[in-house]
Amino acid sequence: MAINDSDTVYIDVDDALKRVGGNRALYKKLLGRFVDGNYFELIENAIKSGSKEDSARQAHTLKGVSANLSLERVRALSLALEEKIKSGEDCSGSLADLKEAYGATLQKIAEVE
Repeated sequence: MAINDSDTVYIDVDDALKRVGGNRALYKKLLGRFVDGNYFELIENAIKSGSKEDSARQAHTLKGVSANLSLERVRALSLALEEKIKSGEDCSGSLADLKEAYGATLQKIAEVE
């Protein structure tokens, strides 16, 4: 089962359940921790501070967490942001895209049964 909008996959529940041995309760617990986390705020603050190293590390962390939870849209956009940060490119557009996807994903998590 995938939770998506039109052609955008936000959460691949089946893939995530494989990672947790089919334990739906554990997966929901991990999703709850993600919701309670402040991952986007940490990235945003790191970028505002001007620390390229910290910004890339925060984007990398969000990429890893979202990959482990099969939060596909956030994973893809975190990867893109991390690459832009590391290359020194302007990342404002990528950050805005990630913010939108992050918010949508938080809402979509409520749909996981």
